[in-house]
Amino acid sequence: MPGESPRDLAAEARKLPKADRLLAAADRAGFVARLGHAPVMELVRSALERARERVTAGEACPPAEEIEETLLRRLGGEARGALRRVVNATGVVIHTNLGRAPLSDAAVAAMAAAAGYLNLEYDLAAGERGDRYGHAAPALCRLTGAEDALVVNNGAAAVLLALAALSEARPGGREEPAGAPAQASGEPGPPGPAALPEVIVSRGQLVEIGGGFRVPDVLRRSGCRLVEVGTTNRTYARDYEAAAGAATRILLSVHRSNFRLSGFVHDASLEELVELGRRRGLWVVEDLGSGALLPTAPFGLPAEPTVQERVRAGADLICFSGDKLLGGPQAGVLVGRREAVARARRHPLLRALRVDKVTLAGLAATLAHYERGEAAQRVPVWRAIAQPVEALGARAGRWRAALAADAPGAEVRDARSAVGGGTLPEVTLPTRVLALPSSDPDRLSARLRAGDPPVVGRIEEGRLLLDPRTVLPDEDEALVAAVRAALDHS
Repeated sequence: MPGESPRDLAAEARKLPKADRLLAAADRAGFVARLGHAPVMELVRSALERARERVTAGEACPPAEEIEETLLRRLGGEARGALRRVVNATGVVIHTNLGRAPLSDAAVAAMAAAAGYLNLEYDLAAGERGDRYGHAAPALCRLTGAEDALVVNNGAAAVLLALAALSEARPGGREEPAGAPAQASGEPGPPGPAALPEVIVSRGQLVEIGGGFRVPDVLRRSGCRLVEVGTTNRTYARDYEAAAGAATRILLSVHRSNFRLSGFVHDASLEELVELGRRRGLWVVEDLGSGALLPTAPFGLPAEPTVQERVRAGADLICFSGDKLLGGPQAGVLVGRREAVARARRHPLLRALRVDKVTLAGLAATLAHYERGEAAQRVPVWRAIAQPVEALGARAGRWRAALAADAPGAEVRDARSAVGGGTLPEVTLPTRVLALPSSDPDRLSARLRAGDPPVVGRIEEGRLLLDPRTVLPDEDEALVAAVRAALDHS
């Protein structure tokens, strides 16, 4: 307080509890056993330091009970861990910030089983070393019609590996120096035999993906030189052909999965690029982004190219993610012609990008849903997309009934759910949501996020909305309890 003497501050500082008292309280609550002595002691010192700063600033020393209670709350948060299960009530089906695709029960069980010893690289019949990449490849080939398949750790890694591997030689193994004269590519370039192999891509497809990573940056890290053709809104097959020269190795098509161009636009079709590639001895690679194995139109979504369609179009390699519309764990998949996949499999970069055993197990279990024809019912992403509005409204109504005494002003209203995840930009589905009454929806939202489990909703028109489309089937009771607790403290 202003005007207090150093003696007064010292007297307040002497009221601070001893570290031994706080440590003992943490031990009685079981936190020392759960977290270890050193982490608990660090938080004890931090709690005392914050209280000491308040005293130094002129405030009265907080009661020892208050310091102890604050410490135990922080320890409780630490004990739950940094990564926590969240109830996704946002309505965004593939929510990048919330872990994208939730996994099926079968995928979760397979990944748990894979945590122990398993035949990851061991041939049980032969009793000798086996192939890590052979566990998912057969199912991927059967589902897509591809000649071969390979799995790496994420979608960007799949593109990086495809470009690095295929840029080293033309199809058929024709090794040619990359030293194209400047005029061969239609624009100035590094002369002589030291020139980089070239990848041609449309200007309208040079997208930026999540986290600020850009396709041109990934391309350059593959050891290739980027050649841009066409304009932002219109690119033709003849633009690719005019730019192709002795240094060219790859024609790259990038699916604009996270934004749309409309109006006066044109893209060279994948079939046109394949025809040009065959005629000029060039590889054709497509970065499909999200690997849909089911047609999207029957679910009320715009038509999205399926992996099967792109394989039939003849691309040498198609790259896509395992954790978007496929609905599995994060992974990158390459499917296509045998020669192209073999080059990727032999490339040294594969070692740095290889997929782990748990991911492979989850991906294989997810692919099994598609092979059994049950993906729409068992893969959570497709199950969420397929939910009818009537069922969503009935579920939101049950939440309202359970919260009638706590939130008498809550109402079920029409809204829109987003597919999300950079998969189908601006695509929404009709839904029914529970709108919670609150004079401060931001504060209520923060209380829900601070709960156990945290519940994440969305705010629209001054109301906090909870969308049942993305709340998993077994989470209703937890959601209602979390809302009730948040309203009690608001």
